[in-house]
Amino acid sequence: MSKLILILGDQLSEDISSLDGANRSLDTVLMCEVMAEASYVGHHKKKIAFIFSAMRHFAGELRAAGYKVRYTKIDDPDNAGSFGGELERATRELHPTSICVTEPGEWRVLKDMRRWSESLGLEVDIRRDRRFICSHREFRLWAEGRKSLTMEFFYREMRRKTGLLMKDDKPIGGRWNFDAENRKPAEPDMLRPKHMRFATNAVTQDVISVVEKLFARNFGKLDDFDLAVTRADAERVLENFIADFLPNFGETQDAMLQDDPWLNHSLLSFYINIGFLDAFSVCRAAERAYLSGDAPLNAVEGFIRQIIGWREYMRGIYWFAGPDYVASNFFGNKRPLPSFYWSGKTQMNCLSTVINETIDHAYAHHIQRLMITGNFALIAGIDPKQVHRWYLEVYADAYEWVELPNVIGMSQFADGGFLGTKPYAASGNYINRMSDYCGNCRFDPKRRVGDRACPFNALYWDFLDRNHERLKSNRRLAQPYATWARMSDESREERRRQAATFLASLD
Repeated sequence: MSKLILILGDQLSEDISSLDGANRSLDTVLMCEVMAEASYVGHHKKKIAFIFSAMRHFAGELRAAGYKVRYTKIDDPDNAGSFGGELERATRELHPTSICVTEPGEWRVLKDMRRWSESLGLEVDIRRDRRFICSHREFRLWAEGRKSLTMEFFYREMRRKTGLLMKDDKPIGGRWNFDAENRKPAEPDMLRPKHMRFATNAVTQDVISVVEKLFARNFGKLDDFDLAVTRADAERVLENFIADFLPNFGETQDAMLQDDPWLNHSLLSFYINIGFLDAFSVCRAAERAYLSGDAPLNAVEGFIRQIIGWREYMRGIYWFAGPDYVASNFFGNKRPLPSFYWSGKTQMNCLSTVINETIDHAYAHHIQRLMITGNFALIAGIDPKQVHRWYLEVYADAYEWVELPNVIGMSQFADGGFLGTKPYAASGNYINRMSDYCGNCRFDPKRRVGDRACPFNALYWDFLDRNHERLKSNRRLAQPYATWARMSDESREERRRQAATFLASLD
């Protein structure tokens, strides 16, 4: 009796549950690059190349470990083009007695998986993905019956469960959250350590050539591909972050600099989300840095919160909310996504900088995503489903289970507060305070109206005004609404006209 074990492109770990109990002499591991997954949205070229190269290298590691691996490349003339098609072809040729797979990260793929047993006439064992700390059942039990699903309380539960930064049942340092200490702007620093870059080998070069040929019209550039595509190199990135960047990560994690897209960020989300790095082990490494005196508590706590707090919380929300969550549109926003989200060609320097960095790197850090591209889409009234699709396409670490709730719930507040406690809307003043973008912009963040006024300013107040009935009861917006009420009728009307003129130019 033999099993066919399907490993998906974001499950690149020998500890994946589908390999539990595998018989290396009898069972076959199936890995396949299929067009259905590579093209269901127009993924960034660098994202496709990263995943395919990582898959090919991981397949080599499995073979070296004694597994029998059947691997289908994207340009194989016999490639069936979908997971189901490749499973059907493999079962016809190999005659396995059953199929085993770890649950996917998307409702779309899970729906297909649940049909495979009937279509293939074989038992299909869909196993839990234990790379996550919180199971679907555990999150559901935590969430059901609560009036609000506040991430901070979920995060505390994860701290208690894991014991990270805990002494007995109390948080080390006497506080759960040191976020207030992590909101400083950054200064350009020529002496800042350099993030690791990796040269491409023959495997990656072959992938790049294929991606350029098959996905020539996709978003983004493949120039200077330098991502780690093996587990060993991903572990080097982790070691480099812990030693060189974690000590200063905390206080500048919300900062943005024109000529320094990476700052002190970890750049580990690529490798955690694809399976190369174990999320809990990454947190343990950060915790050890604090315990050994190599990194301050505010930095380590902030980093760990991003993983066992936000990352786990987003996955929990994704599966708890269900497949219809993507259609949420609390504000009824219908404006199409502006073309500059694809080209980077806009006179707003903050947006131009972040989008062009995304074109080049398939990456932007969390504040760039939330407070630049996301903030603009929110206050300009862009259709949240179009915003979601853009984020899913352009970032190499974007998988729907983590991207969708981040965009629909947090960035666009399209779920009306199911996930977050307030809309993340801000004027040009916030961007000016947390970045150096405004100094190189034709627009002035201190001007409210006129040709040189920062568009974020009027759009921010117009967003609050046009959504007053929906948001007036939100206590976290009491202060800005009080400020709006104190303005003269003329001042309010000036901002409305300024916003209307700008939005008309988008249309």
